[in-house]
Amino acid sequence: MQLGNFSISLSVKDLEASRAFYAKLGFEVFGGVAEQNWLILKNGDHTIGLFQGMFEKNTLTFNPGWDSNASAINGNFTDVRELQKSLKEQGVELAMEVDEDTSGPGSFLAIDPDGNPILVDQHV
Repeated sequence: MQLGNFSISLSVKDLEASRAFYAKLGFEVFGGVAEQNWLILKNGDHTIGLFQGMFEKNTLTFNPGWDSNASAINGNFTDVRELQKSLKEQGVELAMEVDEDTSGPGSFLAIDPDGNPILVDQHV
């Protein structure tokens, strides 16, 4: 099972204060739109998403088909629909599902036993 790029999506109270804090740890803005209350920060291969007012909890995020620079992986990767099917077969309940009759971009959301959201979000 290949989940693709991993990042943590943080639900922040003040986007600029959070950006400034993580800059002190060496993170630089990689993407996002501050005017829309979201930024993606990178430090080497480490990625943090900052989201103000978009969701309640911090979320573990996986991006099938992407490398750590948000570029499409050359070669094979496990499609989000295959990942969803495998987890459902193992008895994992999903809070949101991707339509299995589609292709390309799609996402699903699982909640771990401690209530942590896990977003599998494919952009390719």
